[in-house]
Order: sequence, then C-alpha cells, then structure tokens
Amino acid sequence: MPEKHTINEIAKYILEEDMVNIEEDEEIIHMLLDRRVSKNINRRNNKNILIGEKISDKVAEVAGSWAFIISFCSVLVLWIIINTVFLLKPYDPYPYILLNLLLSCVAALQAPVIMMSQNRQEEKDRIRAENDYKVNLKSEVIIEDMHNKLDKLISNQEEILLRLDLIEKKRF
Repeated sequence: MPEKHTINEIAKYILEEDMVNIEEDEEIIHMLLDRRVSKNINRRNNKNILIGEKISDKVAEVAGSWAFIISFCSVLVLWIIINTVFLLKPYDPYPYILLNLLLSCVAALQAPVIMMSQNRQEEKDRIRAENDYKVNLKSEVIIEDMHNKLDKLISNQEEILLRLDLIEKKRF
C-alpha cells in the first residue's frame, strides 16, 4: 500500500469494507478501535485442509527430521552390508541397481509432496504477513492519532499556562 492515503482509504483496507465513507477522522479511529483486525491464521487454515494436504504436511515434517535422515542412512548401510557381506547370492549386487531405483522412486515421490507442503506454508505465511501488515497499519494510525491528540493537549496546556501567567501579572 503506497505511503500517501487518506485515513478513510486506510480504514477500508484494514477493515476490508466498502462501507467506510465517514468524513470525520475521529469516527474512523473509533471504528478501528472497535473492530478486531488480527486473525488466527492457523485456525482459519486448518478448517479447510484436504486429506492430501495433511499427508503432504506430515511427509514434509517426517522427511525433514534428523530421525528420518539417520534411519534412512541406517537402512542404506544395512542394505549394502547385507548384499555385500552376508548373502552368498545377493539379490542386489554391487553397483546396487535396485537400491538406486528405490532411491530414485522415493525422491521422485517425496519431492513434489514436500513442495506441496511448502506451497501451503508459503500461502499461510503470505496471509500471516498480510494480517501483520494490517495490525501494524492499524496500530500506526491509532498511535498517530494519539500523538496528534497529545500534541493538541500540550498546546492547550501551554495556552492555559500563558493565560494564567497573564492573569497573575494583571493581579500584581
């Protein structure tokens, strides 16, 4: 959102409403204060998750763990040891063509599933960033309004002090 916008346009953007056409900035500020802008992105996204998306999230979670890496390496080493040392007639002799085929199949299936999970996470991050931006923008507008009110209070207080000084000078 570009820098120079009216408070009315900012309020429309934050509140996601077309009906904000109030001329008084004070009313808009109160409208912003009354309405909640922040949203729980996780609750909103978890309602619409499909089974395939749940599976892709779980696969990405498991495949991205040290437990998976260590167990996968253990299985590879075990496969090589069994086919090289223990079996008289190995079912997958060196250069382990069957093992390479299995690894290629796992990688071919695992990569797109993990990418699906990353795409979902990226969408959640985009929504979260948009939500954070709106909350920050609302806070900025409210703080700016408070700052203006504080400036006005200070100037009124200075004016009152000047008047009091004038009254005291006239008295004495």
